[in-house]
Amino acid sequence: MLDIIRNNKKITQGFLALITLPFAFWGVDSYVRNADVGAGVATVGGAKITQQELQSALREQQDRMRAQLGGKIDPALFETPQMRRAVLDSLVTQRLLAEQTQKAQLVVGNEQLVQFIAGVPSLQDNGKFSKERYEALVAAQGMSKEMFEARLRQDMAMQQMMMPVTEAGITGQVAAGRWLTTQLEQREIGEVRLLPETYAGQVKLSADAAQKYYEANRKQFELPEQVRAEFLVLSRDALIAQATVSDEDIKTYYQSRADRYKTGETRRASHILILAAKDAPEAEAKVAKAKADELLLQARKAPGDFAKIARLNSQDSMSAKKDGDLDWFGRGAMVKAFEETAFALKEGQISEVVRSDFGFHIIRLTGVRPEQVKPLEEVKAEILAELKRESGMKKYVEAVEPFGNMVYEQADSLKPAAEKWKLELRQTPWLAKSGKLPPPFDNPKLAAALFSDDGLKNKRNTEAVEVASGTLVSARVLEHKPAALQPLEAVKGDIEKRLVREEALKLATRDGEEKLARLAKGEALDLKWSPVRSVSRTVPQGLPPDALRAVFKADAAKLPAHAGVASPGNGYALFRVSSVKAGEAGKDDPRSRALAQQYARFVAEEEFAAWMSTLKEKYPVEINKAALESKER
Repeated sequence: MLDIIRNNKKITQGFLALITLPFAFWGVDSYVRNADVGAGVATVGGAKITQQELQSALREQQDRMRAQLGGKIDPALFETPQMRRAVLDSLVTQRLLAEQTQKAQLVVGNEQLVQFIAGVPSLQDNGKFSKERYEALVAAQGMSKEMFEARLRQDMAMQQMMMPVTEAGITGQVAAGRWLTTQLEQREIGEVRLLPETYAGQVKLSADAAQKYYEANRKQFELPEQVRAEFLVLSRDALIAQATVSDEDIKTYYQSRADRYKTGETRRASHILILAAKDAPEAEAKVAKAKADELLLQARKAPGDFAKIARLNSQDSMSAKKDGDLDWFGRGAMVKAFEETAFALKEGQISEVVRSDFGFHIIRLTGVRPEQVKPLEEVKAEILAELKRESGMKKYVEAVEPFGNMVYEQADSLKPAAEKWKLELRQTPWLAKSGKLPPPFDNPKLAAALFSDDGLKNKRNTEAVEVASGTLVSARVLEHKPAALQPLEAVKGDIEKRLVREEALKLATRDGEEKLARLAKGEALDLKWSPVRSVSRTVPQGLPPDALRAVFKADAAKLPAHAGVASPGNGYALFRVSSVKAGEAGKDDPRSRALAQQYARFVAEEEFAAWMSTLKEKYPVEINKAALESKER
């Protein structure tokens, strides 16, 4: 719901997305320092961002990404220092914007907030605002109405604050043209790959190489601590699925909300419009009225020609193309004077001349659909789903505290909780402490509780951990395997293979660099170049970024030109540039338009980044590096 306001302005939408997604690196390294900010991970203008806020933001981002990717997400992504920095940086950006918004005294009034919420399509039922849908949405966010609306006000105010910056960037035509030309430049290249396998035969390991590597890297060969566990999941969705609803409940709900299933009377009309503004001079209005009166006489003399008269004379260009037809409409869809007249006519009847804010109308009613009520059978499934959802959500709220108490108080078994809430008691395969854990154990807090001393030694239930919105999990260790070091004999073969490959990679890189130097001197080498292919910065044809940069850095003043780049883990790649084609694209070329938009975004991002830098000076930002890198939950 909060994302909806981010759809109003394209560029602003992008920045609001950046401050809520974890990939917005607004120069966090430029102000990360070992600052002492107490228990907080950062301060912005003297106000702390706490460790709890950071963890909450990490969980929210994980939930968002899991929803966007259909549950397919690597939990390890959220364990990295880079992710923690990125999410913290988004919090810093939000806090800076909030500080500046407050300083500028930008507020969103009650009327503006109400209009916005009432206009959200997903909160409407039959074109009218639905209080039930709104309350359900707020409940699903786990907030009170006051909290939700406060966040919504803040987002709307921040958008007002950002808009002048993000939409005021001007892209120079010459600079944009040069950038476009570089993006569309094409180079024809051949390629030679020097693979490590080719050099493996040249590698000679010392007799004790594996032993030395083993001793220096013993941690690599430890089998991590492992557990096998049982667990319970208490979720809002599970309780919704369990909910039972009687036919009588459905009937009562239907009867108590009868207006919800009514479709009001609708009418279809055609009209002829002669334009005259509301504040048009009297003389101008008289001329328009006289024209309308004349057309009314024509229409009444030949009612069958109404469509033709509308097509030839109506100044409503859209409806004139359709013989004056306005299609079906209900009350509230038209201006008051038009609506009152249309709903007073009988089918086929032509009105007198009607004045509205737009001008003078002649209306012909062409159809009437009376009020309709959807029968119970037609909406029964919808009501059933709604009642189950309400019941399940209520049961979940009521169950949260008792569930947590029960798994804590009866800590030696999860069966009582499973029986009370009719939940499936499931078991895990072996889980490695330092490995990639499957859901729900990809939640750091749950994983830490499972591998805690109390969990391992006493095999007690973990506390009930909220792993996602509306989902609690408690687990208990069944079996435990401590960490163990694998003997050298078991891993010696793998170590030797690794060492041989590492040395082969070095040989391939050294040989590639030597060959590149010889090619640069103009020497002819016996190399088997791949078939020529054309690449550009926008169409790299599978070239990785570092290789693409090397190809376009090659001096093309004298062809063929050569470039080379080490490919991590895959040896060395040599490139021969045989031809260069300057980038060209006409104004109507879709590529030009797309790249021009991309360049405009780049300029806007630079403007925004510069503005953020000034805000950081105005509201000093300090990052507690130790707290940021802490794994504590």
